[in-house]
Amino acid sequence: MAELVGVYSADGGLLAEFRRMLGRRVGSHACWLSQLTHSPAKPTSEWQALVKSLETEFGHTFSLAFRNTRTPEQEAASSGREPCILIDDGQGHLSMIVDWNDLELAKGDIERFGRILRSKLLMY
Repeated sequence: MAELVGVYSADGGLLAEFRRMLGRRVGSHACWLSQLTHSPAKPTSEWQALVKSLETEFGHTFSLAFRNTRTPEQEAASSGREPCILIDDGQGHLSMIVDWNDLELAKGDIERFGRILRSKLLMY
């Protein structure tokens, strides 16, 4: 069983969340991962359903991390290339399985993103 880790191209914290919420309202928020995972205040039901289906289909868990909350290993695997999805094989090996281009191709569409991610997981 592997763990998938989504890394936002943003920092966590109350002030950062306020800036993201404001950015969403004016259309300047540029984190493609955030557009998939969150409505203005919480994870969407579509995102939660996708995470559950990935665990059922592949046995993989999924977590999310902000730039300033990554582990040193996650930072080494993703620094400067956020947003992205990392895969941890459970033995301490991290690889980027979805990059920002893939996330941008999804254009905020959970179904499209699910197809992209599943195709990457099948090749992994």
